[in-house]
Amino acid sequence: MYKIYFKRIIDFWIALVGLLVLLPFLLIIIIVLSFANSGSPFFIQDRPGKEGVVFKIIKFKTMNDKKDINGNLCSDEIRLTKIGKFVRKTSLDELPQLLNVLKGDMSLIGPRPLLTQYLHLYSDYQNRRHEVRPGITGLAQVNGRNAISWGEKFDYDISYVENISFFLDVKILFLTIKKVLLKEGINSDTAATIEPFNGYNL
Repeated sequence: MYKIYFKRIIDFWIALVGLLVLLPFLLIIIIVLSFANSGSPFFIQDRPGKEGVVFKIIKFKTMNDKKDINGNLCSDEIRLTKIGKFVRKTSLDELPQLLNVLKGDMSLIGPRPLLTQYLHLYSDYQNRRHEVRPGITGLAQVNGRNAISWGEKFDYDISYVENISFFLDVKILFLTIKKVLLKEGINSDTAATIEPFNGYNL
């Protein structure tokens, strides 16, 4: 009952109230990032949602568009701005996704939506993460986020799909707040964000 009906209702009202309460704060972030990025403060990208249906995720942009002499984007480490590092470490970059939750593309809690180019790489087991709406935070995020392996991420995602409940969502929400305050698991051991998934690096 919770998974089918009440979860969506709770998501909608929390996202709506959250956006209204945080609006002045969000406007400040938008202004600051506009100057820091010399352009748009938003990062918009296609991501697969429930049943693999693609939607446009919206986040605060933490990296600029600096390119090398060949016209290619520089590495994440180079493009990640100082204010971007702060926004990412405090997870403020995720706040615009409340709009995605409001629209019904996402849930507050669920497997994080990954890149569309990974879709053809998933096994049947890994693809089960798309049985529910993706979330702003999830079981994998409170158990290591970018500091754990891809295999562990998928295991946590599927575990959430199989055990979804109101009490699990509340637990994940409070653990997320703790992780954000402690700034744990933001980066992987080998990159400023996380290494790309290639179907083998589990």
